[in-house]
Amino acid sequence: MNNAENDKNDAPDKFHDGAEFKAANIQPAPVEESGISRRKFITSTAMGVGAAALLTSGLPKGWIGGAYADEGPETSNVKFGMIALTDCSPIVIAHEKGFFSKYGINSTVSKGANWAAIRDALSNGDIQATHMLIGMPLASTMGLLGSPKKPMIIPWLLSRNGQAITLKSDLKGKVAADPKALKPLVEEAKKAGEPMTFAMTFPPGTHAMWMRYYLGAGGINPDTDVGLITIPPPQMVSNMNVGKMDGFCVGEPWNARSIAEGIGFTSVTTQDMWKDHPEKVCAFTEEFADQNPRTVKAILKALHEASVWLDQMANRPEQAELVSQATYINCPPELILGRLQGHYDYGDGRVIEDPNYMMFSVRNCNYPQPKYAKWFLSQFRRWGMVEGAPDYEGIAKQVMRIDLYEEAMKEIGYQHGGLNNDPETLFDGKTFDPAKAEEYATSFEVHSMKG
Repeated sequence: MNNAENDKNDAPDKFHDGAEFKAANIQPAPVEESGISRRKFITSTAMGVGAAALLTSGLPKGWIGGAYADEGPETSNVKFGMIALTDCSPIVIAHEKGFFSKYGINSTVSKGANWAAIRDALSNGDIQATHMLIGMPLASTMGLLGSPKKPMIIPWLLSRNGQAITLKSDLKGKVAADPKALKPLVEEAKKAGEPMTFAMTFPPGTHAMWMRYYLGAGGINPDTDVGLITIPPPQMVSNMNVGKMDGFCVGEPWNARSIAEGIGFTSVTTQDMWKDHPEKVCAFTEEFADQNPRTVKAILKALHEASVWLDQMANRPEQAELVSQATYINCPPELILGRLQGHYDYGDGRVIEDPNYMMFSVRNCNYPQPKYAKWFLSQFRRWGMVEGAPDYEGIAKQVMRIDLYEEAMKEIGYQHGGLNNDPETLFDGKTFDPAKAEEYATSFEVHSMKG
């Protein structure tokens, strides 16, 4: 990207003052190929200033301070995984707009069939980095719910907000935003021997936790009162259309598509449930990150540029066009764009302009806050996915790699918002204090705890 394009992309939008974007554009020059190694340079320096000056002229521009800066990524060729959801956008944009190549990463992007396939591809090295649900690296690190035990890390949050719980159209007028309205319907179906069925995308993932939390807030136990099934995101709408489920939780554009096709309506968005909640992440295996820390940091720098670009609202029509391609989401761009711009038609008469639409950079979006890992661990505990109290502090520290994030951002001069341990209050009025995660986990009336 040339300087003119950078200046153009820096224009503030109506929601943000542009200061964060301006700061974010303090970038090092691209890392380019060079035949001169650091070792050769240092050796030549000992031979004289003249030789050193000659060799310096051939050094990569990204070498701050000449010979003593990092030598670029250990691994240039990186294959990224993604699932057909709008929040794959930072990876797609970093690839399509050349941000990965700017930092020395030769990227390819591969669409996975489902989250289990993505997890397995990362575990076995078929891909080196991936779009992933925040709960998945936690589950893989712990070996939970059928996940092979493979330590994974999160040095980057890709997105916040932007998911929703969709109910079938037959429930319009019976249920709106309050899940308590579902409880008598659930009880009636259970008594008749035909329990209602709800879907999510992966058992320890975000959509599973939002669906479970929504049902629990309505006094419904997702493990005993209803059926809870796993469906890949692109298959949600078609499965609801043939009557396989009464509701689902998924990312966009599949909620919007269900409304466009008259199949369902939005009960709540996930930002209605928890404003600025963590959602997707860029995950790596711990082994890969330990062996390739400069590669990981180069990827984070590129994702930073892509994320800043994405949060300039003038770029969202182009975003929708790019990610809508068959190789990525395979969906009409107009179904993607509306909710990206905060235009929310819930499909049951409620229409709002939501300022808490999906975001990728602003409000300290990308910092891998350990408290978010603790919240997910509290829900694993609540729903019997672990027996007894998990190691909240230890697992959060192992998985949420703030060190890699902070180092990468320091190297490009970006001033992030830092660590945050403030309590979080969800839509049912319950407050999560990360210093009291186990107390929070055991405080719910509706649960399936073990031990």
